[in-house]
Amino acid sequence: MEEMLSTFLLDAEDLLAVRRAIYAGDEGLQAADERLLMEADQALYLGPFSVVDKEVVAPSGDKRDYMSQAPYWWPDSEMEDGLPYLQRDGEVNPESDSSDMNRLAALCSALSTLASAYFFSDHEDFAERAGLLLRTWFLDETTAMNPHLEYGQGIPGRCEGRGSGIIDTSGLGWLVEMVGLLGASPAWNLDDQKGLQGWCATYLDWLLESSHGRAEAMRENHHGTWYDVQLVSLALFIGRDELARKIAEESVPRRIEVQLAPDGAQPQEISRTRSLSYCAMNISAFFDLADLGRRVGVDLWSYEGGEGRSIRRAFNWLVEHAIDAEEWAFTQVSEFDWAQMMVLLRRGSRRFGDLSYEEHIASLDKVDITSERTNLIYPAIGPVAGS
Repeated sequence: MEEMLSTFLLDAEDLLAVRRAIYAGDEGLQAADERLLMEADQALYLGPFSVVDKEVVAPSGDKRDYMSQAPYWWPDSEMEDGLPYLQRDGEVNPESDSSDMNRLAALCSALSTLASAYFFSDHEDFAERAGLLLRTWFLDETTAMNPHLEYGQGIPGRCEGRGSGIIDTSGLGWLVEMVGLLGASPAWNLDDQKGLQGWCATYLDWLLESSHGRAEAMRENHHGTWYDVQLVSLALFIGRDELARKIAEESVPRRIEVQLAPDGAQPQEISRTRSLSYCAMNISAFFDLADLGRRVGVDLWSYEGGEGRSIRRAFNWLVEHAIDAEEWAFTQVSEFDWAQMMVLLRRGSRRFGDLSYEEHIASLDKVDITSERTNLIYPAIGPVAGS
């Protein structure tokens, strides 16, 4: 199993240690393992998902072209045809639910569950379903998505697609990570791997060279951070390590300077109507970039820019204002998933070597801490991580 494991965001040694602990009957991991297996059993019946499932066809006339509608844009009630649409930040227009965006999100979620469950259990049915989902979305010549996002997050009456749509594929970095957990299974063979790497190589070129990609690269909020996550993840997946290193060395420090205030606040994110969600989302992207940077010898975890700007200071600001404070002081119009905060706290504890973050996890009364998958993929600092 060890020689077949290929990950970039996750530490292989930790994963293998957790796997051994599960097989040894570690009671501390039992609840998380049982929940993962239950969710994987349910995921066996999800999908397969494909861009050809949508009822509409992209403006190109090719149903294999990905197409989504910007979720926060609504018909203009003062116009007979509702055009052009108007923005209502944080309010999701149900029309966007039928787009490829939700299908892609469902694919990434199901794959994460199935691949993780396969790795920790060796149950081949999980790997077989994961392989089917991947081949249907990326490789089958009748159902596979064309590797571009020209029609991502279009706005009726305004544009057919835009650079902002690239946020739709932010899950690809985690998706290729999960593929790395399938290496020991015959359900995902060398031809499958090469096929997916070829798709990712073409998509990476599109991200780098298209007008949409260049526009997203210039964004100075979470869109820009997640754009870099995609570039670095895909570059590592296809073996373009020099490109990954260049982004980690040059682009990420610039984003820290532009996006993070000296005290750690994220001005672009706290101005939104779902400010807590976006702050956590952006920190997650910075954490991903820091972990990916480790693979190419770039230390972003301890990087400090002008006036002490850093990922750690931004994370501490978030912890202080989201957990330590009596309530979040900024606008958050939707329910927040506090399990996201557990993931960040555990990652922060491990990378910064600060056990006080574990104490904050214990205070998350809205999260069933013992059953969270975080315990398996980001184990607590202790016997399991060091075994």
